[in-house]
Amino acid sequence: MISAETYRPLFPHIKDKRTYLNHAAISPLSLNVSEKIQKYLKNRASDSIDNFKYLEEHFFNTKQKLARLLGAPTERIAFVDNTSNGLNILANGLQWKTGDRILLNTMEFPSNVYPFLNLKRYGVEVDFIEPHNHTIPLEKIIAAVTARTRVISISHVQYLNGFLTDLEALGTFCRENGIILSADVIQSAGAVPIDVEAMKIDFLASGGHKWLMAPEGIGFVFVTGELQEQIHQAYVGWTSVSNYFERMRDFKLELDPTARRYENGVLNTAGIIGLGASLDILLEVGIEDIQEHILDLTGYFIAQLDERGIEYITPADRSERSGIVSFKPADTNALLQLMHERKVHTAVRGDFVRVSPHFYNTIEDINTLIACVDECLHEENL
Repeated sequence: MISAETYRPLFPHIKDKRTYLNHAAISPLSLNVSEKIQKYLKNRASDSIDNFKYLEEHFFNTKQKLARLLGAPTERIAFVDNTSNGLNILANGLQWKTGDRILLNTMEFPSNVYPFLNLKRYGVEVDFIEPHNHTIPLEKIIAAVTARTRVISISHVQYLNGFLTDLEALGTFCRENGIILSADVIQSAGAVPIDVEAMKIDFLASGGHKWLMAPEGIGFVFVTGELQEQIHQAYVGWTSVSNYFERMRDFKLELDPTARRYENGVLNTAGIIGLGASLDILLEVGIEDIQEHILDLTGYFIAQLDERGIEYITPADRSERSGIVSFKPADTNALLQLMHERKVHTAVRGDFVRVSPHFYNTIEDINTLIACVDECLHEENL
């Protein structure tokens, strides 16, 4: 069990009496993260200015932490700047044939759509599944597969309502049918356990600024060795090759055998250091415990919405949801104004207010939001 109070001192915004429930958009940086980044910047400004070799050790250590997070071999992970560019490695690396098909769904965030729609110039067709009661059942996915389906790309957790895909069941189906499974995990990494081997994920991409609580502009991909053999890399750089420091003058394009081949040059060093520092905290707390704590908070909030007869589109079933609850207030503008006055941070997505607590949030934080909801309800009934 998590003692959220233990970790709240790591987040300065709490001292300003802010109730932050918007981690599905962007997370606050902990003191652990900001201090590590500041230390790097100080060294970069005056001490260890030319420190590339030293930084390689930081890069490797952060990859080791990501490997623990994902249940993956370290050498199968590469840093990228964001989820979209990560997914483009797959989309633009496979050799497509006219009539090949990719299966998506209409609940997806655009990052997991546009890289694949961009392949239509090669004659690739994109099929979309419509959700059922704001979920994407496995049977609907299977029913939409054709003999030409090469890739199924799906978010582990859907950004709008927090629906949690059963990737283990989907991965088993894909592996048995020779279909590549690509997962966008930006809404699950750091909040939901991930095991790429058990889930039989072939390709995975994520950014670090949401549930992983790292700076913007740092992300990562995972790719199996088998799939890497099928990817003809669209972009390469001087660090894409093996032993790049020792081979600056031979110009032999011999790509590194690990996933590091997708790191084409200088990386976001401050971002990687921040990601590593945040992973230290998340792995210390434990992702399984984080998931249970978040589910307790979201379950409590859903129960409060039920009591008040407020519409929501997040699955009530604990096994089908994650850290996101999206609900529809009667007067969104009035609620947003009141939350602004009370320093309660959520997000608006379409007609819905999206709430996304993390491991350091408490029932009291949820009650602060509920008090705003109740005050708006009272005003409406006057």
